[in-house]
Amino acid sequence: MDNIFTVIIVINSVLAILTVFREPRDIAATWAWILLLLFLPVIGFILYSFAGRKLPHRRLFAYMDQDASEMENLIQRLVKEGPGPSLEKRADALSRSARSLITLFQRINQTPLATNNNVKVLTSGQRFFEELKETLRSAKETINIEFYTFYGDELGCEIRDILVERAKAGVDVHVLYDSLGSVGTTGRFFKPLKDVGGHASSFLHRRFNLINFQLNFRDHRKIVVVDGRVGFVGGFNIGDQYLGRKKKFGHWRDTHLKVSGSAVYYLQAHFLLDWNASAVKERMAVTKRLYFPDLEEARQGDTNMQIVTSGPDSDDEQIKMGYIRLIQLAKKRCWIQTPYLIPDDSTIDALRIAANSGVDVRIMIPCMPDHMFVYRATQYFAWQLAKDGIKVYTYQNGFLHAKTMVVDDHLASVGSANFDFRSFKLNFEVNAFLYDKDVVETLAERYEHDMKQSKLQTVEGFEKQSRWMIFKQYASRLLSPIL
Repeated sequence: MDNIFTVIIVINSVLAILTVFREPRDIAATWAWILLLLFLPVIGFILYSFAGRKLPHRRLFAYMDQDASEMENLIQRLVKEGPGPSLEKRADALSRSARSLITLFQRINQTPLATNNNVKVLTSGQRFFEELKETLRSAKETINIEFYTFYGDELGCEIRDILVERAKAGVDVHVLYDSLGSVGTTGRFFKPLKDVGGHASSFLHRRFNLINFQLNFRDHRKIVVVDGRVGFVGGFNIGDQYLGRKKKFGHWRDTHLKVSGSAVYYLQAHFLLDWNASAVKERMAVTKRLYFPDLEEARQGDTNMQIVTSGPDSDDEQIKMGYIRLIQLAKKRCWIQTPYLIPDDSTIDALRIAANSGVDVRIMIPCMPDHMFVYRATQYFAWQLAKDGIKVYTYQNGFLHAKTMVVDDHLASVGSANFDFRSFKLNFEVNAFLYDKDVVETLAERYEHDMKQSKLQTVEGFEKQSRWMIFKQYASRLLSPIL
């Protein structure tokens, strides 16, 4: 019996090593998977089958390169034909730090600077959904919606019914949702929309299934584009909890942007790419001018920004690199809000260097978990960063879900990407990086307001926790690269 057990252990160990090293990945994730496979022989391999295999993006995104090239040519032509100074002159007028960030995204994400935008910051569910519903009801030609979560609850039904009404009126409606993030919402929920000519699809639904075992890569983006002229991007999803209707979370604190101007082109482009990768039999014509109205009509304000995406279809980790560059550029302040704080070594080093260089580094996290294992890892990293003089606050007035960064007086980021491994490497994310003093001031004022409802965490407070709590935090931290 002992010999059989020894043989099983040896075979499991060999298979674990061969399985993990068969695909290239970073060292931290490699060791985390090896630990899981070694200590949970059967369960570990089952988990790896669903969550550990890398994305076969060449097969999944066969159309994306061609679609992206066609849209890029169209958008560039529209931008050049638009009124006002050229993009080059616009970029030259910005600060050196802003120009360096713009150049970074142009190189690693092929993301041009979007000029002449009007941006409204929305930080409560009531305001966001009022703006969203009003904008949807005003749609005359197209509505494109992409959310990680689209629940079939009271709010979800209300939004769906608005979409049904607009589809009946002849508006071309497309809805893309993540099947895991929208658990419980099936195709039947969207049947009334489809019955009147609308379209709805789960993200990569023909590819991500139990046969292919690709359940670990989620569409975490939140994009809405109406008539190609108004867009939304940020942290809110569709569901009652985002209006504070769930007792478990109470008040829901999030941040979203309403955008009009040339940046909407890029939100539209990313939606079209995601839709065509998912609904292969209902592909949208990416160069249809209906989706990209004349820039002269679209120009609304003075805000400069870039729409940046990242995901497992690329090894560049574009949004993470943007976060790191923002931290590096900070001279006075770097204020971060995130529900999940599980940074990798490069991000931790950037935060520590900034704090030890005299930058006011603050990080605000929730006071409660929505995913217990992830929250224990968040607590561990909050403790470690507090040791380096970084101010860590826990938001006390409900659940903090905002993903924002404010740097000095003129740089900011708002989007869907959390400050964790999953958003950096595994999820499909989208963020707006903004170069505008007024928007940054608005975000900073909101941050200061949130601080009045937050509690500063101290190293002494962390160290007074029970040994069992500290053990759970350390254990969660070991698996943080694959959470």
